[in-house]
Amino acid sequence: MMYSTILYAVDDRVAWITLNRPGKGNALSLKLCAEFREALASAERDPDVRVVVVKGAGDRAFSTGFDMDGDKSEVAPSSSDDWSLDDWSRYFDLGVKFIHSVFNCSKPVIAMINGFCLAGALDFAISCDIRYCSDDSRFGAIETRMGIGDTELPMMSHLIGQRCRELVYTGDMFDANDAYRLGLVNRVFPKDRVEEEVSRIAKRMSRVALPALVWTKKALNNTLLAAGLESALRYSCAADLIIGKSDSEFKRFREIQNSEGAKAAFKWRDAIFEPFESETSGLSSRVASRSIKTERSAG
Repeated sequence: MMYSTILYAVDDRVAWITLNRPGKGNALSLKLCAEFREALASAERDPDVRVVVVKGAGDRAFSTGFDMDGDKSEVAPSSSDDWSLDDWSRYFDLGVKFIHSVFNCSKPVIAMINGFCLAGALDFAISCDIRYCSDDSRFGAIETRMGIGDTELPMMSHLIGQRCRELVYTGDMFDANDAYRLGLVNRVFPKDRVEEEVSRIAKRMSRVALPALVWTKKALNNTLLAAGLESALRYSCAADLIIGKSDSEFKRFREIQNSEGAKAAFKWRDAIFEPFESETSGLSSRVASRSIKTERSAG
């Protein structure tokens, strides 16, 4: 099957799915989310596939999050004040199904992070079974700095515990070493070797008998479900809908985005936080804006 926003290939029992929008930081459009789920379903059906690896095209970003710079049918609802509650519900439903597709996949899914992994892309990576990253990778729940909630708080809390509170309350960015220290990623590799090393691990993993991989994942997932993950996710999604429709000071962010574009909105946002940034607050989102020519993601 041909795709326009992703690449799909199978090599020696490992399916590789590439988020293929490098000119837009591999931002997650709704079309990309739909195509990814189709490709993942193909990998799940394929008896020759035992492990799935997800990566971003190019070397600058795994993904910068959900797209904020397309037409209304593609962008995050933060850019559309005229969206109804039904619009928000539909958007979150599609986004949550994309994020959770890797959790619900019966086969192990590895996120290979090379560069920026922000906002909704961070949520997506957290839902994968394992995360490996390059030593120049940058992470952040930056959507909170735009008055947007984080749907995947229950998954993040499970992964790194109470330390997730500081990350989501501040929206600070952090580097690969911090991600490893927090337990967010399993290993950090030099940038020029990350794909080689991840490929080696994935192929080694694929030598395990498929029933052992599938049923071990089911057992691990059901441990979380028995602890109340599903109900926690439902509450978190409802909280996001409330946040999205709330009349806060970040309504101005959406107004600027609608009239002047996402770049101007991010500039306005960064000015609010800039006086309080410090060397201990991690890499600021302002630096990320300079590092990515056009910042196009948010949620």
